Formats: sequence, C-alpha cells, structure tokens
Amino acid sequence: MAAALTIPLFCSLLLIQPAPYLSADPLPSELSPAPSVSSPSSMSSFPDNAETRRLMQQTLSAAEIQKEIERIGTEQSTLKQTTAALTRQAAEKKKGIAEKEKRAGAVVRAYYTGDRDPLLTAFLSAKTLSKWFILLDYYEMIMGRDKEILAEYEQQYKNLQTTLAAAERSSKELAELKSALEEQKLRIEALHKDIEGGIQSSGDPQNMTALLEEFTAYWQNIGMHEVKTYFKALSSAMDHLPEFVESRDGVLTRRGTTYDLNLKEEDLNEFLYSQNKLFNNFSFTFENGSVIAAGKNGDLSLRLQGHYTIQEEPLNGLMFHVDSIIFNGLELPDTTRASLEKEFDLGFYPSKIVSFLHATEVDSKDGVLHVRLRLSF
Repeated sequence: MAAALTIPLFCSLLLIQPAPYLSADPLPSELSPAPSVSSPSSMSSFPDNAETRRLMQQTLSAAEIQKEIERIGTEQSTLKQTTAALTRQAAEKKKGIAEKEKRAGAVVRAYYTGDRDPLLTAFLSAKTLSKWFILLDYYEMIMGRDKEILAEYEQQYKNLQTTLAAAERSSKELAELKSALEEQKLRIEALHKDIEGGIQSSGDPQNMTALLEEFTAYWQNIGMHEVKTYFKALSSAMDHLPEFVESRDGVLTRRGTTYDLNLKEEDLNEFLYSQNKLFNNFSFTFENGSVIAAGKNGDLSLRLQGHYTIQEEPLNGLMFHVDSIIFNGLELPDTTRASLEKEFDLGFYPSKIVSFLHATEVDSKDGVLHVRLRLSF
C-alpha cells in the first residue's frame, strides 16, 4: 500500500516540508503494490527551488493532458464511425419509406376525395343478410389494410426521425470533440514550449531532462496508481455511508415531512477509519461550502477538495465535484480531475436510507455537512 511506498528522493521536493536538494531516484519499497520504475544509470540532484518545482508541475500537467488528447482521439474515431453509420441508416430508411409514404398518401386521399364512399354505400344498401356479411368482410379487409399501411408508415417515419436525431447529436458531439482536441493540443504545445525553455535555462539541460523524464515515469507508473487507490477506497466507502447515517444517533432528524441530515467531521472520519485502514492518516473537514480530504502516508501526501451539488436525474442524490487534487505538492490538471470524477462515484444517495427520501439542499460549513431532505412519494 501507499504507507509502505518509498517515494523517489526527488519527490521529497513536493512534500509540505521539502528537503534542501532534489534527487531523481524513484525507488518504491518492496512492499508497494504499485509497479516499480527502474533507476537511471546516472543520478542527478537539483536545488529545491521554485523553478524546479514549476517545471515538475508543468511536466505533470503535460503528461496528463497528453492522456486526455489520446482519449479524445480514440473517442473521436469511434464517434466518426457512429456518425457515418447513422447517416447511412438514415439515407436507407429515407429511401425505404418513400414507397410507404406514397401508399399512405393514396389511402388518405381516398378518404378525403370520397373514393371509399361507394363501398360504404354498397355495404349499407345490401338487400340480403348474406350479401351484407360478404360486403362487411370485404369492407373490413380494405379498412384493415388501410390501417396497416398507415401504421407501417407511421412507425417507419418515427424510426427515421429517431435515426436522424441520433445522427445530428452524434455530429454535434463530434464537432465538440474536435474543438476540445484542438484546445488540449494548444495547451500541451504551450506547456512543452515552457518546459523546454526551463530545461535550457536550468544550467544542466541534460540532467534536468533526465529528471523530468524520471518524474513522468514515476507519475505514470506509481503516482496515478496511488491516487486511484484512494479514490477507489473512497468510492467503496461511500456505498456504505447511508447505512452508517441510518444507524448513527442524532445524524438524521425528522420534522414532519422534512428530514435534516447533519454529518459531523468526526462522525465521517470515524466511519472512514472503520471502512479502510488506508484512511488512518487521512481526514475530512467541512468548511465554507467545501469538502476537504487530506492526509499523508509515508512520503505520499494527498489533498482533495470539492463540493456537493444536488442531482435530480437519473437518481436524486448528492454528487461530489472535484475542484482540486494536490499530489505531493503538485496540483493535477483539470483533465485528470474530470477523469477521476467520472471513473469514481463519490456521491451520496438518500434513497438508500429510505426509498422515498429526496435531497433538496446541501451545504458544508463549521465542520458539518448539512443535507435537507423531504418525503417524495
């Protein structure tokens, strides 16, 4: 686990109380569950200064944004195929519906122009009961066929409209992805330019390059693994929070059809400690509308800040939005925050306490997470 992980010496720069010099030697301990990163043949050290720290921050951002570019590229390729397939389907359906449209139009015109009136007149003027039944069967057969033609046309028309709408949505999403891809490419281009400038002015470009490459490898092989370990543990724990809230005296109070949920910091932290020993050196605080989780395990430090909002669909609940993640003193970029938020659900769903409870308000301040709930039948 992270507690047993010996973080590379160069990462000591990133801790709250950094060492005076930075070494590029990421050597995790033998107990670490994360993959190891091999040491470079030539070791270098750099002063613990703002410029080195800034370059490492930029390198981390560049590595994460590059992952986002690759993700968008893959999604864009898939969406292109989907859009093309939907466009083909729409064209085929439009062609296939033409005959149905023609036949349906003929049926409608027949009723408007009176072409079916002679049949009805003959049916009503039948002289004998046997002829009346014959005409009735004939009339019902024609009317039934007319209904089938109109129903088939209506169904195919609806299918066509659904396909056209899906193709339009897909095309719009594709345009949005293209814009997002261009934006991220501009970001990473600026970062690479900035990093290269910093390397050249470092006084030792070769070793600074090696250091940053080592740090990138460390982050991709170990750092992200550790961050995801915490997120996964939090997500798993949140699944059991409704049970804790329901069983904890004083957390949930009722006033008529309204419920108030007041979860104190100490209650939440006690709950987390009981869920996973990973949180033994981790704590949550509630202040000024934010939820802050911070902790340090060996040489690893993590600070997560976010806020809750009410979600109505598809399921009413409190959704956690990640505002910042600081890993060993370096802030992860927005693309990483969005990716982790999407991958790990840190939400809280009142319906898991009582099926008809509905969250209407949420706030966090003075060490308490307050949620207003109402009965919803």
